[in-house]
Amino acid sequence: MTILVTGATGVVGRNVVARLLAAGREVRALTRSSTGLPAGVEVVHGDLDAPRAEWFRGVDRLYLFPAGAGEAAAVAARCGVRRIVDLSAASVTIGLHDNPVERAVEETGVEWTHVRPAGFMANLLPVWAPSIRARRVVRYPFADEASVPVHEADVAAVAVAALLEDGHAGRAYTLTGPASITNREQVAAIAAALGEDVRYEEVSREVARAELRRLGGFAAEYADLLLGFVNYDGGGSSGEGFSDDDYSALLKPWPDVEIATGRPARAYARWARDHVADFR
Repeated sequence: MTILVTGATGVVGRNVVARLLAAGREVRALTRSSTGLPAGVEVVHGDLDAPRAEWFRGVDRLYLFPAGAGEAAAVAARCGVRRIVDLSAASVTIGLHDNPVERAVEETGVEWTHVRPAGFMANLLPVWAPSIRARRVVRYPFADEASVPVHEADVAAVAVAALLEDGHAGRAYTLTGPASITNREQVAAIAAALGEDVRYEEVSREVARAELRRLGGFAAEYADLLLGFVNYDGGGSSGEGFSDDDYSALLKPWPDVEIATGRPARAYARWARDHVADFR
């Protein structure tokens, strides 16, 4: 049984690939770049915006990264894929927006599971790591803002459980970490993992945006989104018609990692230890 993993070099996808290989499965990876993929993976290059039938030949199950994935789901089903696990978002759970990829996957008629993570613990890695490496400092707003981010390894663990095990079809798993944690507490956890002091200097959104734009790359590209200047749809405001109670549902831990995998979600301190080399 071959399993196709799309977005295979992404923060979740590379974890999905590693777990499937460890389980002894045949893995085909769809990616624009094969950088960092382990030996034993069959690599195909392409873009989900233009799906090709040959990607899915001999494939029984599919991990579907969301970008451009609607048509890919339909092509996969026509080519004999029987189970699709798609990466979605926790904001869909509270009705903040719809996800056309989820609809497209459901309309194929195959077995499906939606994996809906809240914010990733890794989201701020490319934003904070440069200044931690250089000066052991984080200059960022929102020091005492709390969230329940999830370890990317837990997202992958849920996806792999849904790919390999029965009993997950027709489920939507909303994934968070095990506890609420502020940005200041996240930096403290990174400091503890390093065994060194890391200062948190709270600055305005405007100052932070200027500094992130100077960094370039991911930090510059997503500065406005991370700092709340735009929402996920690119608009200047978000949440019209939503109450604090709606949002509060995603500011508390959800049990779905443990429900899907049989073990609790990993704490932020574990994530910091797993990524300590990124901050050295």
